Amino acid sequence: MAGGGDSFRALLRAANALLRQRRYHAALTVIKGFRNGAVYGAKIRAPHALVMTFLFKSGSLREKLKSIAQATYAHSRNLAYFVFTYKGLLAAQSRLQGKKIPFHSFLAACIGGWLVFGDNNPINSQIIMYLLSRILFGLSRLAVEKGYIPQPKQDPFPLVAALVWGTVLWLFEYHRETLQPSLQSSMTYLYEDSEVWHDLSDFLIYNKRTDSK
Repeated sequence: MAGGGDSFRALLRAANALLRQRRYHAALTVIKGFRNGAVYGAKIRAPHALVMTFLFKSGSLREKLKSIAQATYAHSRNLAYFVFTYKGLLAAQSRLQGKKIPFHSFLAACIGGWLVFGDNNPINSQIIMYLLSRILFGLSRLAVEKGYIPQPKQDPFPLVAALVWGTVLWLFEYHRETLQPSLQSSMTYLYEDSEVWHDLSDFLIYNKRTDSK
């Protein structure tokens, strides 16, 4: 029994020594990136899928749990594959050119995005929309920092908020099919289901009555 413990400790020391080797750093970065992508994707998607499924989807408990598991797996897998691809391409470009330049990051991410997130499905669509909103904010701030556009004299956020909400409610009311399904479900719950009730039970306690009264 002691021999087995000694062997395990020796193996652990060898693994730790390998992880500290600088020559393997690029390859190990790719592996660690894959691990972090998988874990982060699961942490992000599982709570979101849980809430959205139990709020808006019908079906048995088994079907709901299966849907949550599938969405979590898809998000976790895609993010893991993307980080793996991105970090691998970064390392390859840096090795080929002998240094790292900003274009490497853009090219590696473009290729990874095409390969991993190019399929137009609900999971990928949500991720791309999440990123797009943050890109627009980031590019706006960068344009001000670089002097491409003047620094606003007043905080433009109230105007942005007004335009975003005005546009999304106009689309919901008159061009609903253009919005993403989960957003349609959320807005239906907020702005349409709130117009329908029969008694106190589905006015304050429930959103909709489940009986046939």
